[in-house]
Amino acid sequence: MKKLHIETYGCQMNIADSEVVASILADLYEITDQQKEADLILINTCSVRDNAEQRIRKRLRELGSLKKKNNKLLIGLLGCMAERIKEQLLTEEKALDFIAGPDAYRTLPKLIEEASRGELSFNVILSEEETYDNIAPIRYDGNGISAYIPIMRGCNNFCTYCIVPYTRGRERSRDPKTILEEATHLFENGYREVTLLGQNVNSYLWKEESEPLDFAGLMEQVALISPLLRVRFATSHPKDISDKLIQTIAKYPNICKYIHLPVQSGSSAVLKKMNRVYNREYYLERISTIKKWIPEIALSTDILSGFCGETNQDHQDTLSIMKEVEYASAFMFRYSVRNGTKAAENLIDDVPDDVKAKRLEEIIALQQHLSLENNQKDIGKVFEVLVEGVSKRSDKKMFGRTSQNKVCVFPRQEAKVGDYVHVKVVSCTAGTLITELVDPC
Repeated sequence: MKKLHIETYGCQMNIADSEVVASILADLYEITDQQKEADLILINTCSVRDNAEQRIRKRLRELGSLKKKNNKLLIGLLGCMAERIKEQLLTEEKALDFIAGPDAYRTLPKLIEEASRGELSFNVILSEEETYDNIAPIRYDGNGISAYIPIMRGCNNFCTYCIVPYTRGRERSRDPKTILEEATHLFENGYREVTLLGQNVNSYLWKEESEPLDFAGLMEQVALISPLLRVRFATSHPKDISDKLIQTIAKYPNICKYIHLPVQSGSSAVLKKMNRVYNREYYLERISTIKKWIPEIALSTDILSGFCGETNQDHQDTLSIMKEVEYASAFMFRYSVRNGTKAAENLIDDVPDDVKAKRLEEIIALQQHLSLENNQKDIGKVFEVLVEGVSKRSDKKMFGRTSQNKVCVFPRQEAKVGDYVHVKVVSCTAGTLITELVDPC
């Protein structure tokens, strides 16, 4: 059988999409992690930030040299970047044979056939219905313990800086029956953790039954599959973190006590320009409610530095909200213009690059400090950890994550991948808890 090599860049949703693609092509190709033996290489792309696109272009040039050595090799581009600049890519990137947008993966066999005949082919049609809910993903690159389950696709928020609504289309939710079937199947096959995915996962809503099912209701149903199945979710929008959802997370021990809640900026003025539809006060009220119901919660966020018109005071507002919330971790970036967004069309990218860089450095430095402080508070505490694998630094140690999504390392001893173990934190870094195995309390 021919060999398929998939390289995935960007978000968790792209990882899940690659697993769907592997399933669609399973009758034609078997997966290989060796690019040199591949007959087909697929690059699953992210288009959220400019540096992500530049990295993909560099990778395509590298693969072009591989193609010169193997003229039968086909190279295809998938995902958001393919959707955003399809004609430009096919013209400029000579290594490319075909491209497929995020809603076109079912047509891959046809696109590959056309490309094998020397035809440049593409399909980037966005769908109002496609959720791939009847395709069982092939989890070819996982640990056999944790899995992603996409529960919806697309986004209706239209933040002014974001390209996602234009590359992945409008929101549509997946049939809960297929979600529960997939989660149950994973648990029965040894998986012990699922992460429910969506561009705006907590706006999930299934209306095609007598009783509409919202995200809190879906989370509850997944949690009830088994108390041994951990449930996570990503990514949330602050406008949809309802009291019902917060209370559901608090109610079930196997719903992980971790919420990724992107703030983007601590300035209400900047948030308005971003069309985030909440202000600083609303966001902090949601944080307060979360901490009230779930005292053991760990919070992470996304922060975008140097957005259009951002003043030094706006930047200081971001630093201050970071201190007030005390994030355990954060994804931090500086703003880059994405053509096709409302910001590109209507706002001026007027913050100089050196200012963006300096502000981002301050944000990163503060978060490093906050992460270390947050982890230091855990020293002496005992946590239940799901064992995920052997530590990269020592084969005498294992690693896993707490409910709060914090990585722990601990002596290997008798621990096996997929076990739940109890550990006591003895020291830490900003990114890792150093622990020892203990008996359950």
